Amino acid sequence: MEIGIVGLGKMGLEISHRLMDNGHLVVGYDRNPEAWETLQGTRSFTFAHSLGELVEKLSRPRVVWIMVPAGEATEKTIETLEKLLSEGDTIIDGGNSNYKDTIRRAKTLKEKHLQLLDVGTSGGIWGRSEGFSLMIGGDRRTVETLAPIFEALAPSVKEGWGHVGTNGAGHFVKMIHNGIEYGLMQAYAEGFDIMKAKTDLDLDLHQVAEIWRFGSVIRSWLLDLISDVLEENPGLHDTKAWVADSGEGRWTVFEAIDLDVPAPVITQSLQARFVSRRKENYSAKLLAAIRNRFGGHTVMTEEHDEGPSAAKDVES
Repeated sequence: MEIGIVGLGKMGLEISHRLMDNGHLVVGYDRNPEAWETLQGTRSFTFAHSLGELVEKLSRPRVVWIMVPAGEATEKTIETLEKLLSEGDTIIDGGNSNYKDTIRRAKTLKEKHLQLLDVGTSGGIWGRSEGFSLMIGGDRRTVETLAPIFEALAPSVKEGWGHVGTNGAGHFVKMIHNGIEYGLMQAYAEGFDIMKAKTDLDLDLHQVAEIWRFGSVIRSWLLDLISDVLEENPGLHDTKAWVADSGEGRWTVFEAIDLDVPAPVITQSLQARFVSRRKENYSAKLLAAIRNRFGGHTVMTEEHDEGPSAAKDVES
């Protein structure tokens, strides 16, 4: 099949390569010329220097996959394509858009006789070699028509992808997926942190990760990646303890609150990322000051830091 890809960043590039690896023709566009350079000379790939040129180069009915940042970038791209595309064409939003925005956009596009599929896409920079996990929302008949695209991108023809519901469902499921990912990552990080602190046992954390990778009930691809990291840099030197969040974890927590569904693990994992970004932990300083006032407990100063066990008191 022939497909346009808008956004040739890390994920868009991997998607383009995997599609071409499986015999599909790609017309690509990115505002950054450097993105084009990585695909120069690639068979089955055609450059477009604008969205208008991309649409012109595609045969009807056209399929355009958007892989740009969620929010304003996606909004403007869809608004532009809406004016350029024709009845029967399809836009695929493979980014991490908020599912509520997706529902709104799909309704607007349907009035113009354009289809929107929201495809929650997981796989990251390993997608080309390992395949992508695809959670698809939208019109079922359109999904069936474009099945060869999803079969090419997924780990296998019948595994790792599926139509999960109406418009918004794909992005909603991907949102929850990322919330779960937050919790899993936090649990692994805390567990390895505890083992690292147990210095008297002289644990080899890379060895532990390798043991757990095979046969253990907590084996996973995330653990595979942890093992790779610990083999290359066990002390995590030059790695700053600053963890970003891309939005889906927050949206998952907001949704849990709206639905009255308890989600303490996901919520706490999100909060842990907030803590990692604080240069000055004012709340912890205030806690220390309060303990000092009501119980005379020791307050550590910047100049008098004797480690985590410097002051152990009976009362909390």
